[in-house]
Amino acid sequence: MPIITVEKLSELSPERYDAIMQRSMEELGDIYEDVRAICQDIRTRGDAVTIEHYRKLKDDITAADLKATREEIEAAYEQVPAEVVEHLKFAAGNIRRFHSAEFEREMWSIEIAPGILAGRVTRPVDSAGCYIPGRQASYPSSVLMTILPAQVAGVEQIVACTPPDDGMVANPTSLVAADLAGCHDIFKIGGPWAIASMAYGTQSVPAVNKIVGPGNKYVMAAKMAVFGTVGIDSPAGPSEILILADDSANPDWLAIDFLSQAEHDQDAAAVLVTPSAELAAATAEAVQRAFDAADRQAILRPALENNSAIIVTADMEEALQFTNAYAAEHLEVAVDEPMLLLPRIKHAGSIFLGHYAPVPAGDYATGTNHVLPTGLTAKMFSGLSIDDFLKRPTFQLLSREGLAHLAPAVMGLAEAEGLPMHGEAVRVRVED
Repeated sequence: MPIITVEKLSELSPERYDAIMQRSMEELGDIYEDVRAICQDIRTRGDAVTIEHYRKLKDDITAADLKATREEIEAAYEQVPAEVVEHLKFAAGNIRRFHSAEFEREMWSIEIAPGILAGRVTRPVDSAGCYIPGRQASYPSSVLMTILPAQVAGVEQIVACTPPDDGMVANPTSLVAADLAGCHDIFKIGGPWAIASMAYGTQSVPAVNKIVGPGNKYVMAAKMAVFGTVGIDSPAGPSEILILADDSANPDWLAIDFLSQAEHDQDAAAVLVTPSAELAAATAEAVQRAFDAADRQAILRPALENNSAIIVTADMEEALQFTNAYAAEHLEVAVDEPMLLLPRIKHAGSIFLGHYAPVPAGDYATGTNHVLPTGLTAKMFSGLSIDDFLKRPTFQLLSREGLAHLAPAVMGLAEAEGLPMHGEAVRVRVED
């Protein structure tokens, strides 16, 4: 039986259409209360909760084992191949360069009326916590993607948490990446224990103002549980790609792009939408060939069978409508003139334009951020950026003349709302 088949958009049942759109969105309801209980326990007892949890990895664990030491970080450099360190430095340079360009004006103001100056200033949060997934795989690229934007934004205190392996040992490549990014407070803690520790603060882990970074459903549930005490970034669940293509695309390349997202985990999703029936059929055949030759079939199969699709539309207009409805985390626009379509794309986490822009280029080295909204949330969230670490308080400077200009409206509205002291605060100044 083929691993994936071609379907016409016009012939999809409502149930099939909804299944494609929903992909593998995480349902947090069944785990939320258990995760919230862990977070509240850490809020009360601090490191003791995490130490109890990690006795499964090290019998004689103490609080000192929760933080990576300088000796561990230096030893990590000896374990990571020199060429990998150079690749991390190269990627870090591009990420820093891109995010530095995101800065807007630090301050702006306008004269609303004579004597009334109003504006806005930009200030970073004081502290940030970066969550780095681990155990099943190492993600040094995510280390760079979370820490560097915070650093560029001017955050003074940055801490990172990543799940440890047996013996409370952190992944050496992640340690090197964090050190290269300028973060020296690296804690070997994962899951809800990490999120709650950074949110509430413990004897070892400082409390932060904002927590960012991807993770599994337990991490997502923990971020929801602590939201309000700290800020959080956008939801970042299983990886997904949508490819919008015309007949100029190479089906063998598209097949590899399909599998490059599906290999993340069993919940990943890959979708091709195209008005070309010939391209769709050729891509389905190429996906089958690539799958048959792949090593990670146990991960690829459920992702391809459960969450993926190859869809043929009546024309490019219908393909664009589907693209905007899907709101992909990663969107490849594999068409002959991609810049012509860019103005019509409304919803996507990150957009990859042209035949030579595969998603892994952005995952690692173009400088754009790969911590992106998934599961339709690109309709309301953006990818991680320096904006996640900045606040923009407004200000106003008024002279007596300026306040007098506003006085009738302010006092009248205060009276209408039944708040007499609001109006009095203005009256005493302009009538004195």
